[in-house]
Amino acid sequence: MVKIALAQINSSVGDIKGNYATIEDYLRRARRKKADIVVFPELALSGYPPEDLLLKPNFVEANGAYLRKLKAHTKGIVAIVGFVDKKDRHIYNAYALIEDGEIKDIYHKIYLPNYGVFDEKRYFTPGESITCYQYRGHLFSVNICEDIWDTTYVSQLTSQRLDFVINLSASPFHLGKFFLRRKVLAKASKRLRALLLYCNLVGGQDELVFDGTSMIFSPQGQLITYAKHFEEDLLLFSFDKKKKYSPQKIKIREEEEIFGALRLGLYDYVKKNRFKKVIVGVSGGIDSAVVVSLATYVLGKNNVKALIMPSSYTSPSTLKDAQKICNNLGIQYSLISIDSIFKNFCNSLVPFFKGSTIDKTEENIQARVRGNLLMAFSNKFGYLVLNTGNKSETACGYCTLYGDMVGGFGVLKDVPKTMVYRLARYINTRFKKKVIPTSVFKRSPSAELKPNQRDSDTLPDYPLLDEILSLYVEEDLSLDEIVALGFNRSLTKKIIAMVDANEYKRRQAPVGIKITPRAFGKDRRMPITNRFLL
Repeated sequence: MVKIALAQINSSVGDIKGNYATIEDYLRRARRKKADIVVFPELALSGYPPEDLLLKPNFVEANGAYLRKLKAHTKGIVAIVGFVDKKDRHIYNAYALIEDGEIKDIYHKIYLPNYGVFDEKRYFTPGESITCYQYRGHLFSVNICEDIWDTTYVSQLTSQRLDFVINLSASPFHLGKFFLRRKVLAKASKRLRALLLYCNLVGGQDELVFDGTSMIFSPQGQLITYAKHFEEDLLLFSFDKKKKYSPQKIKIREEEEIFGALRLGLYDYVKKNRFKKVIVGVSGGIDSAVVVSLATYVLGKNNVKALIMPSSYTSPSTLKDAQKICNNLGIQYSLISIDSIFKNFCNSLVPFFKGSTIDKTEENIQARVRGNLLMAFSNKFGYLVLNTGNKSETACGYCTLYGDMVGGFGVLKDVPKTMVYRLARYINTRFKKKVIPTSVFKRSPSAELKPNQRDSDTLPDYPLLDEILSLYVEEDLSLDEIVALGFNRSLTKKIIAMVDANEYKRRQAPVGIKITPRAFGKDRRMPITNRFLL
């Protein structure tokens, strides 16, 4: 019998010394649990993705130096550690197999992903050879992430008659990713007729969240155990050739997954970037209610500040809800009316705007006044401003540059409006009370920048809008293909035109957490200057 530990750790990109300490700690834990082999995720030592840090020779050298330091901690145990290898002026996405103080082998990842958020061909040279190892009478092989997703690679492994296969991974989260992984890995283990152990990274890195959820599959392709979601974990497994394993069932709610991803993404962005407190502009609407509630849940009420900035267009019920949300959460808030600032701003423009009618110019000034106030608090007290814009609004450009788009981190950047409502209800269940009042759910969405304004004056109802946006942005369907599914042509054309016209705004938006299969940013890189017709 061989006891294998999957060390699902949270590495920080660039913190090689800190990552080394975490790896060393998990090696000790695995040894205490009498593990024979301990596995760490892809690029565990450098953090993933290191991006252009890989172009710095001293970064690669430091990662190699700390790998060599790990040798002293492998007495009586096998450690498989993801790191960056350098050889003959080339760098490789690699793992080292270390046993009893000696690096026994180094493997280079063969299949380098170069789609979506992945840019591995920009940096790495692909490996060429598959390696197999003998351990206590068992034959096994180890590979890295995309290798096991490639059918050609799996086919090459099938001839080896392996007892088990280990995969080191740094697979980022999006909705449905767990089930996609399970399908791919189950198929691979069944083809290989071998046990498959999958060790995934956990943690937040800028817009990416790695959910962990390391898994083990039987030779029959059945999921037999898995690690925690969105948390560090040490998954222990005793491999016995003769044992028959029982399959595990798993149920994951979408709201629970999204909450877990946003919670981890927000926490790690704040902590890894050394912020102590955050500030949120709380309007009384659903978006800011979700952001400030999530921040309080994640960071604690003493680390979250709210700024309520009503104008003459803010309804009494909206203002009351903004205050009620803060009181329900137990957080400190400041209230600053923007009326006098707005009037002074407009008065300074009267000589230049003489004869012109009031329009979105004045609406946007209100949003920019609020943005300036938030940034003033940020500059004075060192708070991180959390942006509250959602994916539906930013997709259509229904947002103000340097106004409601300000912030250092976009919590809801990739969350469609309809999902914001679902998430709000879920948040109330996590707090076990209605921190977000019922009135917030019932009120028609409005920016409240002019009398009787409603989002529906400019946008279609959000359920319909989100359907069309998903088809166009996430599935890349054309106008004709979307219309063929039963959607109105003129409305669909209008929405597509709004999305295409507002790429320049999205380029200037804060980084935010990816939760859908295709987020704005690295996933979807459209030119700003774009004359391609619908």
